[in-house]
Amino acid sequence: MKNDNLKNQYRINEQIRVREVRIVGDNGSTVVPTRDALNMAREQGVDLVEISPNANPPVCRLIDYSKFLYQQKKRQKEMKAKQVKVEVKEIRFGPQTDEHDYQFKLKHAKEFLEEGNKVRAYVFFRGRSILFKEQGEVLLLRFANDLEEVGKVESMPSLEGKKMFLYLAPKKAGTKKQSQQARDRVAAEAEAREAKKAQQAPQAEPDTEMPANGGLLANAKISADALKKLTETETED
Repeated sequence: MKNDNLKNQYRINEQIRVREVRIVGDNGSTVVPTRDALNMAREQGVDLVEISPNANPPVCRLIDYSKFLYQQKKRQKEMKAKQVKVEVKEIRFGPQTDEHDYQFKLKHAKEFLEEGNKVRAYVFFRGRSILFKEQGEVLLLRFANDLEEVGKVESMPSLEGKKMFLYLAPKKAGTKKQSQQARDRVAAEAEAREAKKAQQAPQAEPDTEMPANGGLLANAKISADALKKLTETETED
């Protein structure tokens, strides 16, 4: 069904009934009568495909129609893959949530927002606990404040029936969470690249010469010893 919609989206060859068209390609564009454009397509063994019908004149390409549809489908898949799917994750509190439970839920909410998901936090008031609605509002405001680095408030706390809701949206685009298997594979590839670099790096030849300072000191010592011996020999003579 989707393929049929894609095919019906473009006019080709004799379906193009305007007086002239603009042909675009790797070498630029040119405006020619539609009849000439059709002849060019036949000579090249391709199709005349109208890609921008609302332009003046309409823009066309000389390309095999099957190949053109394949390129369009591939482009659509790539665009869809780049889109981050935003989900709404729920965090539920009671009006008297203890600190340990609060920190546990805060951690999960932070992870949801960092992954690019929205968070809907709410306090559920059961029975007479509705009397503590102010306490629930304070809890949600604290929750929003603790997440201000990764999330922004879309809607302030509001009471709907027995639930008080707070909506948060991520401040940054989410990053897809990798599985442990994917992380291990990335680490192994990085280790293999480092090992390959180490093998290809030229090994330094052992330095047989003394360092500059050491050489100067050694030469000075040898010269002093030679001078001492020479002096001793002259004295004996």
